[in-house]
Amino acid sequence: MEIWINPACSKCRSAVHLLDAEGAEYTVRRYLEDVPSEDEIRAVLDRLGLEPWDITRTQEPAAKELGLWDWPREADARDRWIAALSAHPKLIQRPIITADDGSAVVGRTEEAVRDALSR
Repeated sequence: MEIWINPACSKCRSAVHLLDAEGAEYTVRRYLEDVPSEDEIRAVLDRLGLEPWDITRTQEPAAKELGLWDWPREADARDRWIAALSAHPKLIQRPIITADDGSAVVGRTEEAVRDALSR
């Protein structure tokens, strides 16, 4: 299991605390420092069953600078969104937990983190 976190994020800290409390074995990836490649983002999206716009933090200053609200949310624009997430990792929703069964969840709630633990 791996968890992508921003240590400054309270949701990330809560998820790590719950993983620790449950005795989970996991690896922490500080994705702002160890930025995921476009291929890694594609793989996580496949595991999540989501599209890049589904995990984009559209209220971040970088999103506003890029004008993401005006970008199409369709298959032809997918690579553009993924490139933006890799170039501006603060745009990636957090935390993301990749479960041992090959799936992943956005662990913003205790329920989502427990879901990842049960897989």
